[in-house]
Amino acid sequence: MIRPFLTVSSGTLVSRLLGFIRDSMVAALLGAGPVADAFLVAFQLVNVVRRLLMEGALNAALVPAWLRLRETEGAAAAAAFAGKLLGTVSAALLAATALIAFAMPWIVAVLAPGFSGSDALAMAVADARLMLPYLAFAGPVTVLMAVMNAQGRFALTAFSPLLFNAALIAAMTVLLSWRQDAGHAALILATVVGIAGLLQLSILLLRRGKNAATPLRISFDAQMRGFFAKAIPGMIASSGPQLLMVAAAIIASSSPAAVSWLYFANRLIELPLGLVSVAMSTVLVGELSRATQDGDGAATAHAQSRAIELAAALALPAMLGLIVLAQPIVRLLFEHGAFTAGDTASTARALTWLALGLPAQTLFKTLAPAFFARGNTLTPLVAVLKGILIALGSAYLFGHFFGAEGIAAGVALGAWSSVLGLIREGFTQFGFAIDRAARRRLPRIVVAAVAMGGALWLAPIARLEGLAQAAGLFALIAAGGALYGMLLLLFGVTGWRETVNAFRRSPRDLRG
Repeated sequence: MIRPFLTVSSGTLVSRLLGFIRDSMVAALLGAGPVADAFLVAFQLVNVVRRLLMEGALNAALVPAWLRLRETEGAAAAAAFAGKLLGTVSAALLAATALIAFAMPWIVAVLAPGFSGSDALAMAVADARLMLPYLAFAGPVTVLMAVMNAQGRFALTAFSPLLFNAALIAAMTVLLSWRQDAGHAALILATVVGIAGLLQLSILLLRRGKNAATPLRISFDAQMRGFFAKAIPGMIASSGPQLLMVAAAIIASSSPAAVSWLYFANRLIELPLGLVSVAMSTVLVGELSRATQDGDGAATAHAQSRAIELAAALALPAMLGLIVLAQPIVRLLFEHGAFTAGDTASTARALTWLALGLPAQTLFKTLAPAFFARGNTLTPLVAVLKGILIALGSAYLFGHFFGAEGIAAGVALGAWSSVLGLIREGFTQFGFAIDRAARRRLPRIVVAAVAMGGALWLAPIARLEGLAQAAGLFALIAAGGALYGMLLLLFGVTGWRETVNAFRRSPRDLRG
């Protein structure tokens, strides 16, 4: 599992880094005022659809179904199923795109009730409609990516999302050099979003391989209805972190610039979350599905335990690092152009509270595949919906007293509610447990992460500018990462020989 995990994580890491460049340019181009709030509400709608369909969501439903068909009925039946799904999803999303375009004023009013009666509502509707073509392209992209993942072809699916960010960065480079009015620039950028979706679809179509999804046809027969009945709850459940941020935006829309502060803070959360969650939902679902179908309890426990270790080993130091270094990180990435020092302070405070929910969101993404692999998509959905309700209520209450940082605290509380509910259901439904090695390693990972966070907190952080600011911050992060790695070795969590062997092992080896 380690090798495909690294492949997917590498693609996700590069995509997230490009995303930081993209968002830094958005901050410089649009700032954190009404124009930015309107654009980011519209962009958040696209991002939710993107995550709902792409980054592991539909994959979690399609991969087990595709593998079962290939094992029981042969490769031709699996290809026919994929072709039918490709045609059906594409047609459904084309119709949905037209319907959403018509209903966009009402949709934006629900997503951002605080925009009512202001120019921000009209701007958000215009931006969202221009972004909508992306929705039509996202469907076929998702099916093709899932089929490739089921076949073990992770490289192309891991790196094809880079085209999305690359297209937006290229457009903003031109816009910044032309010094366009912010409102006009937002409209141009919204148009590029749809074009970026077409680029991603094109590269996947060119490299999809023969008989991957054939014959192509549209059908709503019993097989498709059964698939969607299981897939849709899983898709929603897999998008829990994004739906929590939608809940936050609903509350924040009544406060000037709060939507922007929360958006930019959440972008920093998505780097470590994406590294773990996208890779886990892409790789782990296939591993657990094979082990479950084979009735191999040892392989199931091994895959689940290693996934939790990897998630904890990445999420805990990331949480502490983001809390300690929130201010300098936000300043370096976003305090340019129209994004002010006041925006930096507000974004950093929101980031601190959002970071407290990062381990919960990562753990949810790691545990949900255990349910998906057993064909249970309803339980994770219920856990997510409960978390969203708690997030809405607590964000409304805390936001009234503490503003954007209170809303961020509500999001973190909702994330922990979701994952605790999922853990409880795992024990009840299938006796979820981790193996002895994980029980030994996890406390040591916690101690190593806390020690690293303490060292970063004690380190002097100077207020630098330009390249010196970037070099100083990168050096501090690198030193913290090196200290954390040394502590993991010292505590016996991992060793050089074990690490090298893990990279060499194939997914099939993990079942032995």
